[in-house]
Amino acid sequence: MAVASQDRPVALVTGAARGIGQAIAQELAGNYSVAITHLETRPADSSFLAVHADFRDPEAPAMVVERTLQHFGRIDLIVNNAGAIASDGPEVFDSSALREMFDVNLFAAQGLLAAALPHLTPGAGVISISSVNASMPPAGAALFGASKAALELWTRGMAKELGPRGVRVNAVAPGAVNDPQNPRPPELVGEFEKLTALGRLPSPSDIAAAVSFLAGSGASFVTGEVLTVSGGYRL
Repeated sequence: MAVASQDRPVALVTGAARGIGQAIAQELAGNYSVAITHLETRPADSSFLAVHADFRDPEAPAMVVERTLQHFGRIDLIVNNAGAIASDGPEVFDSSALREMFDVNLFAAQGLLAAALPHLTPGAGVISISSVNASMPPAGAALFGASKAALELWTRGMAKELGPRGVRVNAVAPGAVNDPQNPRPPELVGEFEKLTALGRLPSPSDIAAAVSFLAGSGASFVTGEVLTVSGGYRL
């Protein structure tokens, strides 16, 4: 049974336990009731729901959508933030870990959209978190980059298919984010900063602000786009 006001839009944000996902959920909470996927269950109220979900499980996307609809009665925005990374390289082939990475980084987005689509109305949106690695993967991250490149291609394809329904589909591609909750080693931060035009790394709040822009009325004619938020990484 829905407990939220039917007049307040609902955002579903995956992978919101910390970091970028947490910042996105906090940013959107001013204008949306927010459902998040989390590593643990938390008390719900009229404007917040936390659902325990593991997107390596192919049944998880449909379950998350069902729980969100049961609680709020609607979904207006899906933010695909949950992500996974696996070690890769020319000598590595851990098929199980690589499949799990694609399950989380790509197939979960399709599962959430398929389950939510009958309930998405004109003006709804889908925003996925990609990575600059989709276009320029470093050594040891070629397949991670491939999973994000696939997500960006999916974004463009779904934008074309859902445009006639009035549903916008976009992505945000962060550079190397420095999360205060999980800081990178100072020497690594320094190396990344040397490669960034603005001389600093983006924070989770920088990425959240980009998501908020794409979700808002100021981007109402933007679809099928990938917005890079890297401070000019490797220009």
